[in-house]
Amino acid sequence: MASLRHEIRIAASADVVWGVVGRPESIPDWFPGVTSCNVQDNVRVITTRAGVEMPEEILTNDPLLRRFAYRITAPLYKFHLGVIDVIEIGADDSLCVYSTTAEPDVLALLIAGGTKDALDEIKRLAEQRAGG
Repeated sequence: MASLRHEIRIAASADVVWGVVGRPESIPDWFPGVTSCNVQDNVRVITTRAGVEMPEEILTNDPLLRRFAYRITAPLYKFHLGVIDVIEIGADDSLCVYSTTAEPDVLALLIAGGTKDALDEIKRLAEQRAGG
């Protein structure tokens, strides 16, 4: 099982950053290759640019901790856990951390590449919303 983590410092409040990532339906706005999604209760089904649908179970969506955790339930994965944490550093200073653990290992590497680009887009959107 492989586990990878990326983080990025963002010149925006933690609440603004959470506003970007805390809504499960917002993933097409910031995760590369995700073109749409459908959210029903604790299930999110994303659709990729290639037209592949990937079901996910939302495990945690906690606005107080600013933590979003999910697992991909597609049979391609033996195990998957994705966690996004938004950590307040200062008034307009945050750290966004995106962790991925998956089996088979190669799928963790594949997703982790996307999470790096996702963090860049989260930063861009949050800083734009913050007026920076």
